[in-house]
Amino acid sequence: MSDIHEYNRYGEELERKFALRTSPIAVKMLKPEDTIPSGAIRPLTDLGHPIAQCQAFALSRRDNKTIAMLKEDNNCFAPIIAYGHAERPDDPQYQLFMRFPAFEMGRYRGIISAPLKSADFAPDVVIIYSNTAQMRGLIMPLHFMQKEDEVVYHFFPPACSYLIVPVMQKQKYMIALPDPGEHMRALSGDDEIIISIPGSRLEELIEGQKLTEGYKQGYRDINYMMNYNFPLPALYQDLFKRWGMG
Repeated sequence: MSDIHEYNRYGEELERKFALRTSPIAVKMLKPEDTIPSGAIRPLTDLGHPIAQCQAFALSRRDNKTIAMLKEDNNCFAPIIAYGHAERPDDPQYQLFMRFPAFEMGRYRGIISAPLKSADFAPDVVIIYSNTAQMRGLIMPLHFMQKEDEVVYHFFPPACSYLIVPVMQKQKYMIALPDPGEHMRALSGDDEIIISIPGSRLEELIEGQKLTEGYKQGYRDINYMMNYNFPLPALYQDLFKRWGMG
């Protein structure tokens, strides 16, 4: 699937079908020969200061901004290493914080993010923030397609690495939690969980929704089942008895 307008349509469909609070994010790694799209915000020059990668994602999903992040636009060490802009330090006291996947040095010059519904580029990765009920609906097609093994997860920092690097390298779906830095600096919600989808597999996930809807297992099919004959407290029982309703 290479039609950018098709990706845009999928972005609108996902946002509408799952009642997402924020837009799915289209993400593309910029190779050395790639140009930065016109109109993209460069934090260092356009905002006057660098920002964290999680903040760039927040601007794309909440404010519908296209953000281009090169090495100098970063205000967090993790993506600088993860995206191949700098080598990991070998200082013993830092090793606990260096255990995350990274691209080889120099392969990419930066990363760009934008709302999927309006991005003017084909994404390498699509990132969706949701609640748990929405997440269940998003990934349920993979169960009916017997592709559960295509979903991996990582619940520890840094999310900006795990949402991009292994997803592009292994072409599997990744489920992650907003890490502590993102929670503090990019204001992720207490109830949010994240899925990262290889851009090449987005159509598979969208088309798979027809399966879940056919089995009445889609996001909007799973509803609470009220018990109308609930146990009555003593007060209710006493009053209804007086009124001849007991």
